[in-house]
Amino acid sequence: MMKIWVDADAVPNVIKDILFKAAQRTGVEMTLVANQFIRVPPAKNITSIQVSSGFDVADDEISKRVVENDLVITQDIPLAAEVIEKGALALSPRGELFDRENIRSRLNIRDFMDTMRASGVQTGGPPALNHTDRQNFANHLDRILAQRN
Repeated sequence: MMKIWVDADAVPNVIKDILFKAAQRTGVEMTLVANQFIRVPPAKNITSIQVSSGFDVADDEISKRVVENDLVITQDIPLAAEVIEKGALALSPRGELFDRENIRSRLNIRDFMDTMRASGVQTGGPPALNHTDRQNFANHLDRILAQRN
C-alpha cells in the first residue's frame, strides 16, 4: 500500500490543503516531515514528524523511511533523485512528476544554477505558485492515487 511523504518545510499551504483532502478522501497514509511543528487535520491516516533543524534533516528522514511505490512530495531535486532510486515516485508542488528519465537532467540544471549562484550571478527564485501549477499538482496526485490504490 502506497504511503505519501511530504517534505513539508517547503510545500506551500495550498498544496498541503490539496494533500489533506486527498488523504482524507482516499484513506492513504500520509506523513508530513518538517523541522518545525506542522498542524495536520484530526485524521488517523495523517501524521507529522518534527525533526531537528539543520540542512537536509527532513530530507534525510524521508529518504530513510521511504520504500518502493511510496510517493514523495518535494521540490528538492536531490531528495527526488534518492527516492526514485528506491523505486518511489516524486512529485513537485508544481505538479512535475520526477522519474528516471528526467531526474538526471534536473540534477544537472540544479548543479549548474548552484555554480552560477556561487560565482555571484543573481539567478532569482522560481515564480510564485499559480492556479495552473495547483491544478497540475492536483491532477497528477489524483492519477497517482487512482493507479496505486
